[in-house]
Amino acid sequence: MQQRVLVDMDEVIADVESAMKRWYKQKYGGDMDYTGALNGGSLVKGFPEAHQAEVRQLLFEPGFFRNLPVIENSVEVLEQMNKQYEVFLVSAAMEFPNSLREKYDWLQEHFPFFTWHQIVLCGSKKMAQADFLIDDHAKHFQYFNGKPYLFSAPHNLNENQFARINNWKEAAEIFLK
Repeated sequence: MQQRVLVDMDEVIADVESAMKRWYKQKYGGDMDYTGALNGGSLVKGFPEAHQAEVRQLLFEPGFFRNLPVIENSVEVLEQMNKQYEVFLVSAAMEFPNSLREKYDWLQEHFPFFTWHQIVLCGSKKMAQADFLIDDHAKHFQYFNGKPYLFSAPHNLNENQFARINNWKEAAEIFLK
């Protein structure tokens, strides 16, 4: 029986950070302050407090999740992992209703080797169990019984409780032996 790997989407295979930064730079001419993101556990906290609500509102805008850039090397590594493991893409997407269809369409475009059977768009990841979970939020490891891997993102760089994957080349070294 193949081992099961759960892979989060946002900030693991979909680059939310660069989309937020690009929008903010166009609108305000500024950039993120990573110190704020590190201390707040959220990318939104990396922007000036006066603009955080507006930046968070981006997540509710039609088209935001559909047009995210792909995290470097994720397609190639996950295509190979999908041949060796039972891989599921798991995203707590219910908070942002527009994201449901947009995430599915985005996955079909960029990761066509995953079937609809391998996509789990949910409200909570508590029910998701596997041998491994790759996620950028340590809070999702609280109920997870397998081996967690924290995928590096600006909001989790101070977290040191879990094994870390900094990029998809490192993931390949771990999973593709």
